[in-house]
Amino acid sequence: MAKPIVKAVLLSPQRALGDRPLLIVGSSLGTSSLLWSQAGALLGTEFDVIAWDLPGHGVSPAAQETFSVAELADAVIGLVDSIAPGARFHYAGVSLGGAAGLQLGIKHGDRLKSLSVQCSGAKLGTAEGWLERADTVRTQGTPVMIQGSAQRWFAPGFMDRQPELSGRLLHTLRDADRFSYAYCCEALAGFDVRDQLGTIRVPTQVIAGVLDSVAPPAMAEEVAAGITAGGGTATAVSLEGVAHLAPFEAPGHVAELLKGLITWTETQGTDA
Repeated sequence: MAKPIVKAVLLSPQRALGDRPLLIVGSSLGTSSLLWSQAGALLGTEFDVIAWDLPGHGVSPAAQETFSVAELADAVIGLVDSIAPGARFHYAGVSLGGAAGLQLGIKHGDRLKSLSVQCSGAKLGTAEGWLERADTVRTQGTPVMIQGSAQRWFAPGFMDRQPELSGRLLHTLRDADRFSYAYCCEALAGFDVRDQLGTIRVPTQVIAGVLDSVAPPAMAEEVAAGITAGGGTATAVSLEGVAHLAPFEAPGHVAELLKGLITWTETQGTDA
């Protein structure tokens, strides 16, 4: 299988890297670094914040072949090594970006300082559902997903309050490469790390939106419980009034949660 390639978008001010903790953030299917732009701006004074886009989304090139979520995690490591070779970093990801975060914790835990899994789970949806969506998007394109995604992504009333912002994010979905989107669906169809959660040893925060129909709070509790059962450290947090895109819907709240996790981990030293 060809390795997916992901590209970076700097969300904090342009400056020399290395003086501040490095935070890598991943986005959900159909979105881009725009998902993190507000929270990234709030975190950018204290941390170096770099987003990565899924294949065929935002600035990342289209995928040419099928890939797994584990290979997405490998691609994130490759990206970090191209920016700061060998650096240890904090990671936060939403939905598919959060699934990649769990794979980072399982496979590349030595590179992580902390992990924030947002609006995600150790298994998302059903394989049949994802494969059906992949077929639909391959034949009809990503615009066919806009109405359903708008309903899943945002809490009721959000689009009315933030029409321009939510519209921009839905344009990202419209502009995503249909084949790459389908490959992402197929990666999610094969994703299930429930039996590997106990191997995650980095301090982990699992954030859920109370109104999220895709990854409800029970899913966040399952992830946290799986990690702690193996001897790891994890807490689950539920955000009121939030659906599937926590950093976009509640950037201030998410930024505070991340700030708390990163600051705590940094003060614990490298043995955290």
